[in-house]
Amino acid sequence: MDKPDETLVMRSRDFWAAIVLITVSVFFLWKTSDIPLWGENRAGVSGSDWYNSAAIVPLFIFGGLLSLSFVLLAISIRSGGAQNALSALGIGWDKSEAYRASTIGLILLAYVVGLVPRVDFILCSGLLITALTYGYYGGHARRALVACSAVVSAGLFAFVVFPAQADWNGHSDDWFTLALWVSLTLVVLSKAVSERVLRFVPLVAVLAPFILVCAMAFVFRQNVPARGGLIFEQIEYHYYVTLRPLWKD
Repeated sequence: MDKPDETLVMRSRDFWAAIVLITVSVFFLWKTSDIPLWGENRAGVSGSDWYNSAAIVPLFIFGGLLSLSFVLLAISIRSGGAQNALSALGIGWDKSEAYRASTIGLILLAYVVGLVPRVDFILCSGLLITALTYGYYGGHARRALVACSAVVSAGLFAFVVFPAQADWNGHSDDWFTLALWVSLTLVVLSKAVSERVLRFVPLVAVLAPFILVCAMAFVFRQNVPARGGLIFEQIEYHYYVTLRPLWKD
């Protein structure tokens, strides 16, 4: 298969991936709408100022994911990927498309249901960014399987070991997620020798969730997910005990 055909196949896969991500984003934005944002009383829960609302983080995450999904969809449509996807087999769905969409769906399900409520936000989001970039850059099926296995294993472990909310402050799931993240990062770096774009994955995977969670916690005063997580617990302690007194005193 020549290069243009390979590119067209990848754009077709991007079309289906965008559809799945848009569906997931809209669903979770809809569920987030049940959380009070503007100080209203909803289902017996009273909101306060908007920047203290628990809806801020999921709105930011899934709103951003929805925007990126539409960008991916637009790129696919412009490059002919959508037309190719819809013309193949009548509706453009084959084993490779199903494989790509199902692994992405499993990753997002493990992240939202298993990891975000229980595991340190920096750890689980860093693992997610690493997995999605490594697993789906270049269209390698084996990489997608490795990425999916890492995130699903972390999410399943957290969900099984800490099913009840009262146990969510345990750190064994944080350590397990960290071990998987480090292992996957080493795999990414081993491939970065020949694929330059992968060299930036560890940096983005650390900085993006770090900046987001710090902005939510200390700028917007937001109750971030898994506040007692392994890393954020230390960040919060040093912010209030070490840094904040420097300008408060």
